[in-house]
Amino acid sequence: MIHSMTGFGKAILQIENKKINIEIKSLNSKNLDLNVRMPQQYREKELILRNQIAKSLTRGKVDFSLYIESTKEAANSKINVSVVNEYIEQLNNISLAKEADLLAIAMRLPDVLKTEKEEIDEAEFEQIQQLLVEALENINDYRLNEGSVLENDFRLRIQTIGATLNQIIEMDPQRIEGVRERLQKGIAELKERVDENRFEQELVYYIEKFDITEEKVRLKNHLNYFIENLDSEVSNGKKLGFISQEMGREINTIGSKSNFAPMQQLVVQMKDELEKIKEQLLNVL
Repeated sequence: MIHSMTGFGKAILQIENKKINIEIKSLNSKNLDLNVRMPQQYREKELILRNQIAKSLTRGKVDFSLYIESTKEAANSKINVSVVNEYIEQLNNISLAKEADLLAIAMRLPDVLKTEKEEIDEAEFEQIQQLLVEALENINDYRLNEGSVLENDFRLRIQTIGATLNQIIEMDPQRIEGVRERLQKGIAELKERVDENRFEQELVYYIEKFDITEEKVRLKNHLNYFIENLDSEVSNGKKLGFISQEMGREINTIGSKSNFAPMQQLVVQMKDELEKIKEQLLNVL
């Protein structure tokens, strides 16, 4: 069971006079890269929310947004009455204007409005944390569904590589016989008599250099191990990446040793499937 690092989760809560909205988006990344957007009044709680997100998502480029919308008609800015009165008193000393006119002038002067800092409501913050749990569940469900699509693709491509490997195994005796015939033909063209025992020894040595038995066995083991990890309860994209690297080494060695055009064509097909697997693995948690 694997999880994609691509996901989206959202949760909304309506409480008295406020609407709270949480959105979480994630893309692939080697580690957890978390970007947080939230109202200034909750900045002191940012670390708590970050830790809560990190425990759930572990990896990915994650954008977390917290929006709090007031549904009541209330102003955070209040008139600083003492400052306004002071302005009017000073204006009275230099002007004979009516008090209403002086008030209009005073209201345009600095510091007549003061913004009251809204304190954190701990009960409200607990509700935000619970809402975050819901959003994290949603994004993890999304990641699981995306992972299921990737898993099906991986299984098909591993199956294709396995089937191609079986073709190579079936073709191998023909390849070895072709090597033997080319050597014998080369000796015949030299029109030289050779020691048959010595020739057989050299032929065995030469053929051993092109033997791919170990590579075939190891590649088949890597394919089985890859599927075994797909069936695991834990999603480990890094481990699957390491296995795919080992698969690539065996496929490359088979290609370099094959010295047989039909087999090299099959190797190219396996490489193509493996590259597509590696590309998709970058998005696996």
